[in-house]
Parts: sequence; structure tokens; C-alpha cells
Amino acid sequence: MTAARSTTVRDRHRTAIARGRPPCGICGDPIDYTLRYPDLRSFVVDHVVPLSAGGADTLENKQAAHRDCNRAKSNKTLAPILKRSGSLARPGRPVPSPTR
Repeated sequence: MTAARSTTVRDRHRTAIARGRPPCGICGDPIDYTLRYPDLRSFVVDHVVPLSAGGADTLENKQAAHRDCNRAKSNKTLAPILKRSGSLARPGRPVPSPTR
């Protein structure tokens, strides 16, 4: 059984991450921080290493994400190179060219 998570810590981490207005840590696209739940492109916090895979519930293991990206990622761990390679591009979206 997993330990209970603190909603105070969760809210503090969410505020700290949103303050910097980073792009989505999964797809790399900008996040519109004015969008609210249940919008699929709204801001959520993603655990880089999922809790179910032994990841810590710490700020260092969290990143900004779109709600739909986070749902698609689910409890998988994605390597950062996947995001840059464009292999996670959504259908109908152009694949970004690699920068050197």
C-alpha cells in the first residue's frame, strides 16, 4: 500500500512549477496556463518517473504537462530524447525539424 500524499505539498509544487510557465515536459509544446480543467490542453503536473514505478513525490520528479499528454503517457516513463526526436508527434501535426 502506498503512503498518503499531502494535498498541501501537491498544491505548493503545482504553484512552483506553474510560476516558471515551462512548456509541456512530454510534447514540448507551450502550455496555455489560462486554460482550466477539463480542457485537454490545460496545465497539469506529471511525475517524470511515475509513482507506480517507484518515483518520488518530490518537486524534482515533477514537470509541467498538458492534461491530454499526461493522460496518454499514463504510468510510463519517457526518455527526454523521444520528445526532441518528434516521435511523439500527434497525427495531423507537423514533426519539428531537429535543431543543431
